[in-house]
Amino acid sequence: MEPKGEQEGKSGKDQDEQREKQGTSEGQKEGTKKSFDEKKLYPELDEEEKPGEDEEGEGSFGSEEEEEEPPPPEPDISQEPVKKKKVVIEKKISESFYYNYEELCSFPYVTPDSGIPLNMLILMHSFGYDCTRRANIQMLDSQTLLYIAGNQLILLDLIFKHQRYLRSTSGGGIGVITVHPNKTHFAVGEKGWKPNMVIYEYPSLRPYRILRGGTEKAYAFADFNRSGTLIATVGSSPDYILTVWDWKQEKIMLRSKAFSQDVYKVTFSPENEEQLTTSGSGHIKFWKMALTFTGLKLQGALGRFGKTALTDIEGYVELPDGKVLSGSEWGNMLLWEGGLIKVEICRPGRRNCHNGSINQLLLDEGELVTIGSDGYIRVWDFETIDTADVVDDTGLLEMDHMNELLVGKNVNLSYMVKVHERGEPYWYAQTRDPECLFTFHSGRIEAVAVSPVTYILATTALDRSVRVFDFLGKVQLAEIKFKQGGTTLTWAPRVTNPKGGVIAVGFQDGVVRIIELYNPKGLPVVAGREFVTDAALRLKQAFKPHTSVVTALAYERNGEILATGSRDKTVFFFNVDDKYDPIGFISVPGPVQALQWSPSSHRDNKLLIICENGIVVQVPSPHPDYDAASTYKMKDLPTEYFRFWSIKSRILREEEIKRREKVKEEKEKAKQKWIKEQLDEGKQLEEIEFLLEEETEEEEPLPEIFVPETPSPILCGFYSAPGKFWLSVGGYDTGYLYHCAFSPMQHQKEPEAREDEPFDFIPIEDAEDNPIRRIWFW
Repeated sequence: MEPKGEQEGKSGKDQDEQREKQGTSEGQKEGTKKSFDEKKLYPELDEEEKPGEDEEGEGSFGSEEEEEEPPPPEPDISQEPVKKKKVVIEKKISESFYYNYEELCSFPYVTPDSGIPLNMLILMHSFGYDCTRRANIQMLDSQTLLYIAGNQLILLDLIFKHQRYLRSTSGGGIGVITVHPNKTHFAVGEKGWKPNMVIYEYPSLRPYRILRGGTEKAYAFADFNRSGTLIATVGSSPDYILTVWDWKQEKIMLRSKAFSQDVYKVTFSPENEEQLTTSGSGHIKFWKMALTFTGLKLQGALGRFGKTALTDIEGYVELPDGKVLSGSEWGNMLLWEGGLIKVEICRPGRRNCHNGSINQLLLDEGELVTIGSDGYIRVWDFETIDTADVVDDTGLLEMDHMNELLVGKNVNLSYMVKVHERGEPYWYAQTRDPECLFTFHSGRIEAVAVSPVTYILATTALDRSVRVFDFLGKVQLAEIKFKQGGTTLTWAPRVTNPKGGVIAVGFQDGVVRIIELYNPKGLPVVAGREFVTDAALRLKQAFKPHTSVVTALAYERNGEILATGSRDKTVFFFNVDDKYDPIGFISVPGPVQALQWSPSSHRDNKLLIICENGIVVQVPSPHPDYDAASTYKMKDLPTEYFRFWSIKSRILREEEIKRREKVKEEKEKAKQKWIKEQLDEGKQLEEIEFLLEEETEEEEPLPEIFVPETPSPILCGFYSAPGKFWLSVGGYDTGYLYHCAFSPMQHQKEPEAREDEPFDFIPIEDAEDNPIRRIWFW
């Protein structure tokens, strides 16, 4: 997307400065053409976006240029031809130029002519935070915190707890954020195909510059130099490209491939802006901008570990004299000089500096601070480290820390930033288990469910916590932790729990827990309550019906039975009362993906069991008084099967036939029009027919019918009518919702041998790479 800009002051680019450069000799021109043949190197970039870079991928200082050739002099036969001189005009972006955020930011997709308003859903509040993302805390000023949550950039006012949002321009995720040294701008590196790096002005939040072509899929890290004139970015897989930008002119200055594996970090040296450092998976690399006879280049030297074991390097800091101090996976510090490890620093008794990876190192007021995955912050004497040297063949130097702070025993500290407020220093920490200001799930949320009674939602994740949020009051109400990660949850229906405080939660180890949200003071828990500490969670009951991960939970429509499904290929039934009692279980042909009971509009009460391996099972609700005296396995429950058989290739073939018929009709109309024109010009019919025979094209064969050997995984489904249901399918068969029905012929084949085809389908826009995984009805 090429957005229009907003202009302030003078008329922007039309009044940009221009300067002329004189050409050199013809031989020099050819060398210049070889070094700066931008069209060959970057055919995908627009004319104004092409960086100057040599054929080895190490760029040199260049500018956005247009070449104009003056008219050649009159030829003189008696003299040698006069060599043409090129007039080079450099374009500059005006300081007052801004992009329009409304034209840049992504919006939801709405089917044309559907009548659905674009703003039908708006972001009300974010309870999300990605604590696994590196450097996902930035301070814009003493009271404004900046962080990423999905495809939203969140600006949090620490005093009033108010959130503001900036959506990514692509609609995809955001990879990295970094703040200008003067706090006047911040950069947002996005994810997606050829993502943008957008520079926003602060506090206006207007898009100021867009850096294009810096990476293929996602930005992994970015850093401004100390003066704020340049920014360095590094891409993630598959390219890992390091790029240095003149960001105010949206111009690539230098670039090179940083490494062949993941690069975690890139920074400018604070003392020498011509030096940079990158680190990542099994490496650290030292870079300098070197002036060569062909221009300024990026030259990188890989750090050599020597006798020290190879390690991933998460954190490092550049020292004033040019040395670099890095962490290691085992928790010691490595002092680098000249691309080699000068000394490895540990604590007395050869104890590691931290028990685990050192994720961040920084210099603060003459002291060295290390932040570890063990939850400790330790302060070290900088002079001792700066002058450290080996004392024996071990290469170790023992020294003790000056001070330490344990944030928490189960806390994994990732990143910290410092801000001065009213003359006092404050540190803000990013942890895997944050407790200081706000608390979030660490990692992906596995399940979300909304209360059937009030404006409350519950979530669970593999961080072993269950949390309840008041989304009307925009606060977390309660949290409870267990020894295993949560995988699925659902609220008990109102018919069995009128107060709406009971939640069933499934866990990784096959356990199901019944949890109650309650008020210790005896008051009902409702959304919007002023005193949020009045809510708490407690365990009512726990039972272990499965031997593997619990993947699905569903209450029967009358609330009398709870069904639980698992990857162990079983579905267990429980009577719902003050205490949940087991009825029995059935085995199914595949790992359970989802469960859905038939709605009250259906005459019979049945359960739809969706398995990952493409098989759908339907069983009637078991009798609550089923006799399980000898075994809980239920063998006499009537069962119907449906095994999804792909029809996508046939759909694509029919679409191709229709497309070709349409093309033929258009060609026939064009041919008849052309024949009429030829006849009007006086040509004979035989001559026209001869020309038409020459233009006959052979038609390509139609796509072949293809059915995957392994059925595509079923992601979700729901009833449409008794015995009929819709399915969303992954793998090869994505892009459609399929309407299916159970066949009346159920006992002729085993479930794994069936070939049941959907009888109808609906194409889904933009679902080829992003299939539908969950559908709710309210």
